[in-house]
Amino acid sequence: MKRVAIIANPAKLDDLDAERHALDEVCARHGLDRPLWIETTEEDPGGGQTREALEQGADLVCAFGGDGTVRAVAEVLAGSDVPLGLLPGGTANLLARALELTVDDPAEAMDVVLGGREVQIDVGVLRADGEEERVFLVMAGMGLDAEMMDRTDERLKAAVGWVAYVAGGLRAAFGDGFRARVQIAGGPVVRRRARAIVIGNSGSLQGGLELMPDAQLDDGLLDVAVVAPRGLTGWVQTLATVVTAGRRGHRHLERHQAPAVRVRADTPTAAQLDGDPIGDHRELEVRVRAGALRVRVPQDADRPLRSGSSGRGRTSRRRRQPGRRRSR
Repeated sequence: MKRVAIIANPAKLDDLDAERHALDEVCARHGLDRPLWIETTEEDPGGGQTREALEQGADLVCAFGGDGTVRAVAEVLAGSDVPLGLLPGGTANLLARALELTVDDPAEAMDVVLGGREVQIDVGVLRADGEEERVFLVMAGMGLDAEMMDRTDERLKAAVGWVAYVAGGLRAAFGDGFRARVQIAGGPVVRRRARAIVIGNSGSLQGGLELMPDAQLDDGLLDVAVVAPRGLTGWVQTLATVVTAGRRGHRHLERHQAPAVRVRADTPTAAQLDGDPIGDHRELEVRVRAGALRVRVPQDADRPLRSGSSGRGRTSRRRRQPGRRRSR
C-alpha cells in the first residue's frame, strides 16, 4: 500500500479540518504519506472523485461519508484490484454495520482499514424499468422499505439517528401493498400481493434485525424476501420471525436465494437502493457480481462474511476527539 485516497462528503462533517487532521495522523503512524483528499459535490457524489484518485495512483480508496458516498465509490472500484476502505460518516452506514466495522469513530475505522486485511464481497446490480444499471452493496427493495426511507423525517434522523427510520416505518406500514410477480432465477415464479420485496447482499436491517439470516456477503447469491403479512396476525408472525432471526419462512414471509431475480409490480411502486429512494418503478431486474469488490476488514473478521450478528457495527474503544459527524 503506497498511495491512500479519501473521498469525503463534506456535508456529513461538522469539523472537516479536525477529521482530516486525525486521519492524517493515523496514516503517519502506519508509515504512509498524507492521504490524497478529494471532496464530493452535490453534482458528483463520489464516482468522478474515485476515478481521479485512481488516475493519481491510489491503491486504496476510502469512502468517508454515508451510504450514498460508499455506493458511488464502490461502483467505480468494483471489478478492479483497488480495495475500498470504509470510514462511516452517515446515519445508517449499512455496509459498515453488516461487516461489523467501527461506525462512530473515523480515526479508529482508518486504523482498521490500514491494519486489517482484504476480502472480496459480492455486488448487486439493479436495473429499474430498463434504465441504466446501478450497483448496491447491501439491499435494494420495492414497497414498504422504500416508503419507510422516503417518509423518514430528516430532522428526526439528525436528532436520533437510525431510530428515526422506525417512525418512518410506522407511517408507511398501513397500506394495501401491491401485486407482484417475482421471477427467481433457477427457481419458482412467485405471484403475491406483497407489502415489500427486498433483495439483499446482506440480511441485516437497522437495529440488529435479521430479515434474511442466511445472507452472506461473499456467497455469490442474492437473498430475496417477499414480505406479505395479512392482518394483525400476519404482522405479528412476520415481526416475530425477524426479531428472533428465525430461518423458517411462512406464508407471510417467503425467502429465496438466487444469482438473479426480476420483480414486476402491477403499478409503479416506491423503490430504494441501499436506503436511498430511487422513485417509483414497475420492474426491477437484479443480478449479482460475485466477489467483485475488494474491501478492507479487521484481521479477525469472520469467514464466510455473514451479515453482522448485531447489525449495529462496532462502537469505538476510545472517546471521539475530532468534530462530531452530522447525521443527515
